[in-house]
Amino acid sequence: MPSKFLFVSYDGLIGDIAWQVTKEGHEAKYYIEHAEEREITAGFVPQTADWRAEVDWADVIVFDDVLGHGTLADELRKNGKKVVGGTPYTDRLEDDRGFGQAELKAAGVNIIPQQDFTSFDDAIAFVKANPNRYVIKPSGEAQNMKGLLFVGEEEDGRDVVEVLEDYKRAWANQVRSFQLQRRILGVEVATGAFFNGREFVYPICVNFEHKKLFPGDIGPPTGEMGTAMFWSEPNKIFNQTLRKMEPALAREGYAGYIDVNCIVNVNGVYPLEFTARFGYPTISIQQEGLLTPMGELLHGLASGTLSRVRARSGYQVGVRLVVPPFPYTDPKRFETSSKDAVILFKTKSREGIHLEDVKLVNGEWLVTGTSGVVLIVCGTGPSMRHAQKQAYNRVKNVMIPNMYYREDIGDRWIEEDSDRLHAWGYLRE
Repeated sequence: MPSKFLFVSYDGLIGDIAWQVTKEGHEAKYYIEHAEEREITAGFVPQTADWRAEVDWADVIVFDDVLGHGTLADELRKNGKKVVGGTPYTDRLEDDRGFGQAELKAAGVNIIPQQDFTSFDDAIAFVKANPNRYVIKPSGEAQNMKGLLFVGEEEDGRDVVEVLEDYKRAWANQVRSFQLQRRILGVEVATGAFFNGREFVYPICVNFEHKKLFPGDIGPPTGEMGTAMFWSEPNKIFNQTLRKMEPALAREGYAGYIDVNCIVNVNGVYPLEFTARFGYPTISIQQEGLLTPMGELLHGLASGTLSRVRARSGYQVGVRLVVPPFPYTDPKRFETSSKDAVILFKTKSREGIHLEDVKLVNGEWLVTGTSGVVLIVCGTGPSMRHAQKQAYNRVKNVMIPNMYYREDIGDRWIEEDSDRLHAWGYLRE
């Protein structure tokens, strides 16, 4: 039976999911708070200027769950509405890195040695007194400034000291708190699952993010340039990390998706950070592996009736197509080189194509928003190589002026990650 979905966003992140729901025959309305982002998915999804006025209309309300949406979602849920979204607790798991690590430790999960700071001088003194490789991770809203995350390479920590000194001069007003985390070498892998308010919904998703701008994991951090993934029954990585958080999530009545990124090596599993919401572009790539329709999934999570999703065997690869000035913020450059650029397709096929900052005008797809993220192009297959090949064949179908993308999404799995994770036994239950 068709349902009415209300999607609530600050920056227009969840538009692709809203579009998918409409394609399945449901009604949808989409609210974007920030004025400069409101054209995102215009023409694809009906929009509303006042989401609160639509609460009674909606059967299910879906938040994109960033920067405090958990409080709004929790209030509506407690008032009897069906809501996909977080709580103040789950927001804090992601926004406050120290709190997230403390909760993992309290749940019996081994965590990487780390220290939280509000003073750059204190952090510099700490590294000098405890020389080692460290990762600098801004906390709170500053963690969205992806270019500030720094991964130390020097064993004595001198590169970290230099960066902290630079940040003290240039970013002290924006970065009020941050974390130094001991750098652990190994395979970076994330495990995530949907949660229905009481328990995890299986199967789980095992995914590998590609965060740097250029192939080979070089260049500035971007948040995400693409992801490779597969669906699995609970494995050792999940059981040693996220599964131990089930009682806390059940206590909160959390409904949505939650993911924990980890470093895995022969010595153990070390969780890095939570994503206590849908991931972007992760949720778009996940659609390619899910046989359960998105409307059914969202309704089942919000009502607590969904205990399993139907998922494909095999692998999924998603490639993010971007335009200038991504990953940087430069409104003038965006206006002159990317705003309203036409997205062309060589064939009529739109298979595997998912929206980010796109609008529909007179039948034409145009670049909009402010960030320069445009599309996610996905492929699936019985092996990672097959999924990768299909994704990049579909990329060749797309033409956007000045677009760029990584050409190696999935290579890490093929070249080394698969062998190491299987040899260490982490992909078994």
